[in-house]
Amino acid sequence: MERSSNFSIPEELNHRRKRYENYPPPRKNHRTPSALFSLITLACIIGTLIAGILVFGLDEHVLLVCCVAIIGVACVILGYSWDEILDGMVKGTIKAMPALFFFFLIGMAIGAWVQCGTLPALIYYGLDILSPGWFLPATLIITSLTSISTGSSWTTAGTVGVVLLGIGTTMGLPQPLIAGCILSGAYFGDKMSPLSDTTNLAPAIAGTDVFKHIGAMMYTAVPVYLICLVIYSIIGFQYTNVELDIEGIAEIQAAISGTFTVSPIVLIPLIVVLILSICKFPAIPSLLIGIIVSYPIAAIYQGAHISSFFDVLNNGNVYSTGVEIVDELLNRGGMQEMMWTFSLGILALILGGLITMSGILKVLIGKIITRLPSRRLLPACTIFTGVAGCACLGEQYMSIVLTGELYKDVYPENGLKRQMLSRCVEESATVTAPLFPWTTCGAFMYASLGISPFVFAPYAFVNWLTPLVGILLPLTGLTLLTENADEQVHLFKRKKTT
Repeated sequence: MERSSNFSIPEELNHRRKRYENYPPPRKNHRTPSALFSLITLACIIGTLIAGILVFGLDEHVLLVCCVAIIGVACVILGYSWDEILDGMVKGTIKAMPALFFFFLIGMAIGAWVQCGTLPALIYYGLDILSPGWFLPATLIITSLTSISTGSSWTTAGTVGVVLLGIGTTMGLPQPLIAGCILSGAYFGDKMSPLSDTTNLAPAIAGTDVFKHIGAMMYTAVPVYLICLVIYSIIGFQYTNVELDIEGIAEIQAAISGTFTVSPIVLIPLIVVLILSICKFPAIPSLLIGIIVSYPIAAIYQGAHISSFFDVLNNGNVYSTGVEIVDELLNRGGMQEMMWTFSLGILALILGGLITMSGILKVLIGKIITRLPSRRLLPACTIFTGVAGCACLGEQYMSIVLTGELYKDVYPENGLKRQMLSRCVEESATVTAPLFPWTTCGAFMYASLGISPFVFAPYAFVNWLTPLVGILLPLTGLTLLTENADEQVHLFKRKKTT
């Protein structure tokens, strides 16, 4: 039913609407944080996280609550009221609610695809096709192509990544190594795909278009990818002479075929999602359709009742095949498995919202960029900002927006192309986000792959080599995209005033 075009809101209701749109009312007595105050506050936050996780082994949730308390006290000192602090918390979470809802969908999809036989069949077939020696480079290529096609590192890791982790584990490869390789391919593809939200957000903030942005990233992304492909190949060759446990693999395949009906038909849910993603269908509806398609297959091929299907969507799978590694791989999924991740994401976003509202990160970065002696250091400073933004704000989107806004006028003022800025933003905020366990990306990867970011981070070569190369090459003058190569421009030059 369409609303009449001459519909008008009563004056009283309109007054209330405007009142609550602007609630809480802005205060004019906020103090701008000093550089020292900002540095001490951020040092306390980062120190709490690092010491709590690495030294005391505390849960990230409790540590994030402590960090929220720290930044809350800082906001009070700066003159913010409790209503304003509460509003900052809410604004921090609202912006990323679609991403948090994605957590539940991935949990439901994993549960549904296990029950209908999609993931078990992929593991079954993968054990026949892949070999240990070529597994790592093949994983990098497979996850890269999947992520480029779908535009989503989360979809790639939560679907294809889960399967590859299961196959590699049964072949005897270390799980952290496999997870790092999966992350490398997933985030390379995410970064280079025109379908990716971050690949479109970064140039939008910087003031350029997505294809110039992707072209600029080629200067560093291609060398990094080739280096990582060589590294994974060299590591993989160490497993070439490892004798496969033929009996063990046969036992795993027998356990899978004895529990599920293995057929190419059960791969339909994953194929549907990949096709929809390639056709630029939104990720959330694509996954919902993939889950819905799973039920008739689960009912027809696996004999699943509708009540058990809905129970799996909520609580995950519980199988007892008699083979421990198979049970380990298949007993997962469901929304409840994602609650740990969801709650961590909420706390990280609350922390990021308060840090953004207080302006302490902006003050620190402003002090740094005014002291740079050369524009060749500007990319390094930008990448540092993006990484620090992920670590402090707990969310890659917030870091992309903050970093882009801070530097969007600085680059053209100093003769650097805007796609140079968007490239640096992508090389920092996007690829490093999953390396921190308290960020939404890190928590999601932990929930999907079952491995802590601190454990797989050393093997996610693309994720930490990309910002490193992005810093080093511009320092030599290479890959520094200038408007005029012969133009000598100094940072923050000012026009003479008369």
